[in-house]
Amino acid sequence: MIQFIRKLFASKLGLAITFAFIGLIALAFASSDVANTGTFGGVSGADRVAVVGDTKIGTAELNTRMQSVLTQVREENPTLTMAGFVQNKGMDQVLDQLIDRVAISAYARKYGLRAGDNLVNSEIIQLPAFRGPNGNFSQDIYQQALRQQGLTDALVRGDFADGLLAQQLLQPAMLATKFPDAVARRYAALLKERRQGSIGFIPSGAFAPTGDPTNKQLADFYDKNRGQYIRPERRVIRYATFGIDSLKTNIEPSTAEVAARYQRDAAQYAASESRTVTQLIVPTQQAANALRDRINAGTPMAAAAREAGFSTATIGPVTREELARQTDAKVAAAIFSTAQGKVAEPARGALGWYVVRVDNVTAVAALTLAQATPEITEQLRIEKRNAAFADLSARVEEEIDGGAPLSQMADELGVEITTAPALTADGRVYGNPQASIPPQLAGALNTAFQMEEGEPQLAELVRGTTYLIFEVSDIAPSATAPLNEIKEQVTVAWRLSEGSRLAKAAAEKVIGALGKGKSLSSAIGDVGKPMPPVDQISMTRRDLAQFGAQMPPPLALMFSMANGTSKKLEAANNLGWFIVDLDQIVVEDVAPDDELVAPTKAQLESALADEYTEQLTMAMRAELGVERNESAIAAIRKQLVGDN
Repeated sequence: MIQFIRKLFASKLGLAITFAFIGLIALAFASSDVANTGTFGGVSGADRVAVVGDTKIGTAELNTRMQSVLTQVREENPTLTMAGFVQNKGMDQVLDQLIDRVAISAYARKYGLRAGDNLVNSEIIQLPAFRGPNGNFSQDIYQQALRQQGLTDALVRGDFADGLLAQQLLQPAMLATKFPDAVARRYAALLKERRQGSIGFIPSGAFAPTGDPTNKQLADFYDKNRGQYIRPERRVIRYATFGIDSLKTNIEPSTAEVAARYQRDAAQYAASESRTVTQLIVPTQQAANALRDRINAGTPMAAAAREAGFSTATIGPVTREELARQTDAKVAAAIFSTAQGKVAEPARGALGWYVVRVDNVTAVAALTLAQATPEITEQLRIEKRNAAFADLSARVEEEIDGGAPLSQMADELGVEITTAPALTADGRVYGNPQASIPPQLAGALNTAFQMEEGEPQLAELVRGTTYLIFEVSDIAPSATAPLNEIKEQVTVAWRLSEGSRLAKAAAEKVIGALGKGKSLSSAIGDVGKPMPPVDQISMTRRDLAQFGAQMPPPLALMFSMANGTSKKLEAANNLGWFIVDLDQIVVEDVAPDDELVAPTKAQLESALADEYTEQLTMAMRAELGVERNESAIAAIRKQLVGDN
């Protein structure tokens, strides 16, 4: 059914991956050919986690897909580990998505739908990510993207083909998702619905024991909540930077080098002339001569061009050589033989006949060797410095590739090694939230979390001027913290847990008192312990939507309750219990032309489309038949979390 109120018009999140290939997904999600229709005997084999019809989903495929999806999720949550991803039901979701995908593809092929090579080619060619500088599809860029993701052309084409089959099957199901206006107005009225009531809070701390737990109590609590004490992977990085100052080569140009460069670029220092011109291009010589005569007779060039149906353009200042490259050698010769303010003899170029007026002539005198020496010296100095620095960085990289340690490279370069504090993958200093990562390591952090210990790497910090050498000196893997190291933290959590149990009992007594007619403030006052004041609430569902993802859970509960009821809600981290008392619901009428009706109708139709496609996918699974190999799934789960 459409979970309209509970999801507040949001579409189903799981559908996004089901339809990932409809949008012709990012290549990182491609893993292997799920369209394999080979027949095999059942689901019991250890090499498969599920069978859809007669198509298997292999254990290697699930494993690969888990790694790929985790990589994508880490772009938003860099510290997420595979163990944490699996514990948050990530593997269950990925497997369900794989089953849906295979079911859609197999069902389409069963009933004769197909996605040929030409259609797949056309879809790949249209992707902007594979276009070269000229805007056209680049095979080199495409192959480079495949290599970066560890994919093959066949695997990617299989994914595209599956996506095209899904389009053919699922898009028609979304075409009939039309809601009547009357229904849309009814749901739009929900946004104007006002709820009035009160919310109280019973903190666990008011009931928490003050004494310490026994060793057994603490150990049992720790074992049941190990997942809450997982430390992120952290790494210690040693690094050094070097730049132009590390050069030991003489980069000062000699007199002979300056003279040689002057001779080589003699044309650059010779006398030159540049011109600024206004031109128009006409198709025939007769038209060009007629326009030239009118302009020489006093008609402004722009007016003459406009009356003839043409337009002018200003070019320059340009040299003769530059103008010849832009137009034609004959055109340039005619222009540079014409005096300033005059119109050149019309000349024919590739685009037609050029009518050109010389607006300005700028003459540049020749430079002697002495005059050009400062410029040439600085130019040679920069060239020699860049070449020497490039040689130095290449030598450093070669020595690193040859196994030279960081300390040796630092000694040779005359730079100091700095050791950064333990860092997490999301760029934080472990154990010190106020500290910041060294700026030199910001761009290298992602690479550092893929390196082995004691294997230096070279990275460019500032193009052509500064390099970074860095290595990982210590890796602390993500794992549950030992109890003896976090005993105080676990003890506090145990106290809150015990207090939460007693706070829950108090909350149930308060709800009982509300049922007998007491107000929430009076009932909480009878708890017998100091309590926070009760909040009086009066807001519309539209007000609630403004919280977005930060919506307070008690308010969300209030807007899902029946009028005149009371409910309790546990706060996060055993901090206590909320009591929500709903006194009144006021619903306003919505006019047919209300501004909320159109967007509400669109959201309803989107939700209905989600529902249709989900139900259609489930029907495909039911017809083909799905078997899950629970033993293989369990084995993959253990392997991914490292519980072997």
